[in-house]
Amino acid sequence: MKIINSENAPAPIGPYSQAVEANGLIFLSGQIAIDRDNDNRIPPDVEGQTHQVIKNMRAVLAEAGSALDKVVKTTIYLADMNDFAAINNIYAEYFGASKPARATVEVSRLPKDVKIEIDCIALK
Repeated sequence: MKIINSENAPAPIGPYSQAVEANGLIFLSGQIAIDRDNDNRIPPDVEGQTHQVIKNMRAVLAEAGSALDKVVKTTIYLADMNDFAAINNIYAEYFGASKPARATVEVSRLPKDVKIEIDCIALK
């Protein structure tokens, strides 16, 4: 097992790693929309947050020697299921033809009161 940490994504806000590599798989912890390049700001709208979450995912995956096109499963956590269509369009921009398996769930609250969080499993 190998712990993965990228300086190009926000540091964990709890006692966990950004990602863990095990047996050729990368298990990425849930990413939220903290913009490390912009004083740790969080975009106000779900569209901006979705872009930032996926940017953070890309940074951690790159550190692990992986990429979005190697993602096999994602879980999306939404504070409001009414945002589903908006995030779906942005998600499709990034994942294109690779289309990993996915679950999307509405939750009552997310860390730092963000609107979206995404975790994933990827191939090395």
